[in-house]
Amino acid sequence: MDLFSIQKAIRRGLKSLEAPVPQRLSEWAAENFYLSAESSYVEGAWKAYPFQNAIMDAFGNDDVEVVVMKKSARVGYTKMLVAAIGYFAHHKRRNQAVWQPTDDDADEFVKVELDTMLRDVPVMQDVFPTGKGNDKRNTLSAKVFLGSRLYIKGGKAARSYRRISVDVAILDELDGFDIDIEKEGSPDKLAGKRTEGAIFPKHIMGSTPKLKGFSRIEAREQQCDLRFLFHIPCPLCDERHPLQWGGKDKRYGMKWINRDPETVGHACPHCGALYTQAEYLSVWEQGKWIAEDGTWIDAEGKFHDVHDEIIIPPRAVAFHVWTAYSPQATWVQIVRDYLGAVEKARAGDTSELKTFTNTTLGETWQEEVEKTEVDELEKRAEKYRLRTVPMGGLILTAGVDVQSNRFEVVVWATGRGEEGWVVDYQVIDANPADEREWEEKLDPYLLQRFSHAGGQSLAIEATGIDTGGHFTHQAYNFCRTRARRRIYAVKGESRQGQPVKGRSSLQDVNVKGSVLKRGVRLWMVGTDTAKDLIFGRLKVEMPGPGYMHFSAGLPKEFYEQLTAEVRVLQKTAHGEQYRWVKRQQRNEALDCTVYALFAAHTLDLHKYTDRMWAKLESVVCPPITDMFAPPPEVIEEQPLEIKAEFVKVIEVEKPARKNLGRRLA
Repeated sequence: MDLFSIQKAIRRGLKSLEAPVPQRLSEWAAENFYLSAESSYVEGAWKAYPFQNAIMDAFGNDDVEVVVMKKSARVGYTKMLVAAIGYFAHHKRRNQAVWQPTDDDADEFVKVELDTMLRDVPVMQDVFPTGKGNDKRNTLSAKVFLGSRLYIKGGKAARSYRRISVDVAILDELDGFDIDIEKEGSPDKLAGKRTEGAIFPKHIMGSTPKLKGFSRIEAREQQCDLRFLFHIPCPLCDERHPLQWGGKDKRYGMKWINRDPETVGHACPHCGALYTQAEYLSVWEQGKWIAEDGTWIDAEGKFHDVHDEIIIPPRAVAFHVWTAYSPQATWVQIVRDYLGAVEKARAGDTSELKTFTNTTLGETWQEEVEKTEVDELEKRAEKYRLRTVPMGGLILTAGVDVQSNRFEVVVWATGRGEEGWVVDYQVIDANPADEREWEEKLDPYLLQRFSHAGGQSLAIEATGIDTGGHFTHQAYNFCRTRARRRIYAVKGESRQGQPVKGRSSLQDVNVKGSVLKRGVRLWMVGTDTAKDLIFGRLKVEMPGPGYMHFSAGLPKEFYEQLTAEVRVLQKTAHGEQYRWVKRQQRNEALDCTVYALFAAHTLDLHKYTDRMWAKLESVVCPPITDMFAPPPEVIEEQPLEIKAEFVKVIEVEKPARKNLGRRLA
C-alpha cells in the first residue's frame, strides 16, 4: 500500500472523531442534497421551497424533540425526510430508524429513495463508503454508516419495534399504519420508546391524514405544544395570512366564477382582494411559519414570541401544509379536481371527494359512521350487582382478552331470546408469558360459580380465549388441557360474511420446549359478523329478546371500550364494504364480548326454541307459587332428576352438551 492510500485510510478512520461545524439541515441540504432521477420529476441539485426550510430545521434542531407534519401530497415531505436521514448520518452521526406502514413500503422506500440518495449525494461517501452495496451489513432493512446505523422497517409487526435503540425515530405516512400494533400499542408510541435514553431524542412523523376521529397524525398534531401555518403577505395589502380553501360561506380562500377553474384566485381575509397563483409565487419567499399564539420561526430556524424576542424552542411542534402552497400543482387543476369530485358525490360516490380532502387539502375526511354513544348506554345501567346473575339470565359464557400484562374477562348471562346481562368485568393483573399465572390467576376465576337471583349458583358454561397476541402457545396449552370444560382457543377473522362460530383446525403446541403435533383445536371467530350482531342488539331499546343489560357497577371505561369501534364504508379490492374500525386504542371489553358471543354459539343458544328455553328456566329459575315464600331449598337428589330430564329435552348434535345440565346446579 502506498503512502497516499495509507493517509487516506487514516483520514477515513479519524472521520468519526471529527467535531463538525454546526450546520442546520436546510443549509446542509442546500449544499449537498441531490434529487435522483428515479425518485424525482426533475433530476438535479436540491432547491427548497420557502415553506420547507423551517420544517427541515425543526427536524435537525436538537431542542425540538417531536416534529409532526400533517400534509397533503406534492409538498416534498419524502424528500425532506430523505435529506434528514442523510444529514443525521453524515453531519450528526446519529443512530436512526425509519418505519413505513408495511414491509413492501419499506423495501420500496429503500430502493427508490434511500439507495439513490446514498449513490448520488457525494458527501455520503464519507460515511457510507460501501455505496455500491457490496457490504453484507448493508441490506434493505439496515445501513451501516461511519459512526452510526440506520434501520428501515415495516410497521405491522410488534417485533419491528423491539431490540433497537436509536437517537432518531421516523414514521412515514403514520395514518397508513395499524392503529394498534398486535395489541401492544400505537406505532408512534412504540417507535418513540426506541429513543428513550438518547441524549438528543428526536421523533419525526408525517402523514396525509385519513378518517376524522381515527387519524393518528391529527391526534399527534393536537398534542403538540405549538401548531404552525405558513403565512404569506397579501400581494395587495401586505397583511399576513395562510392559504386556505375557504368555502361558499367564507369570504376568504379559493374563489372562482361560474364554475370556471381558470378564474380561480385566493381571497385575502383582510382586504378581500383576489390574487392569482402567480402573484402568490411572487411573495412566497417572504412567508413565515406562525403559530396560534403568535410564535413565529425566522429564516435561521429560531423561534420568536409575539414581541419578536428569541425564545427557547418548544419540545413538540406541528406543521400543516397543503397542495396550494406547492408550485407542483396549479390552482386551476385543484379547482378542476374539486368540481369533478363534487359531481361524483352528487351521484352518491364520495370517494373522489374524500381523496381530495385527504391528499389535496391535507385534512381528515368526516365519514358517515355507524356508532353507539357511550353516554346513552351508561344511562341504561340497572341496579343489579356485578357477579350476581339477574332473573332471566340462564347460561353464562365468558370472553378472555390476553394483554401483555393482564387478562381481561367479561362474563355474560344469556336468557330467552338471547337477551343478555353483563355479569362481570374483570381486569386480572398477570404475566401471560408465565404459564403459572394462567393456572393461578385465570383458571380459578373461570372455575368460580356466580349466585343467581333465583337462589341457584351458575358456572361458566363456555369460554373463548384470544390467542392472536404474543402468548399464543401459553393460550393453546391452557385451552388444550381444559377442552372438557369448553374453554376454546379462538382467533378473529375479519373477512365479511364469516359465521360467529367459524371453521376450526388443529394446531401444534409448544409445551415446555417440545412440540405437540395437532395438540389443540383453534376456532376462527367471524369478528365483523359478531360486531354487527352486538351493535344491532345495543340498539334494541326495550328489555326482551336481544336486549343487552348493564349493571350500574360497571365503570365508564367498560362502555368506552365496548363502543370503541365504528362501522365505516370503505373501498376494498372487492368493492365498497363496511368495516369495523377503531376510534380509540382500548377495545378489550368489545373483544371479550365477541368471544363470549362465540362461546354462546358453541352452545347453540341462538338455535334454542321456546320449549328449550322453558325447560332451562325450570331448572335455573323454578317457579315460586307463593310470592312471599323463599326460593325452594336445593336438595341434592332433586336437581339430578331435573337435569336428566332437561338434558333429554334439549338433546343436540354434540355429545359435549350432555354435561350442560349437570353443571347448572
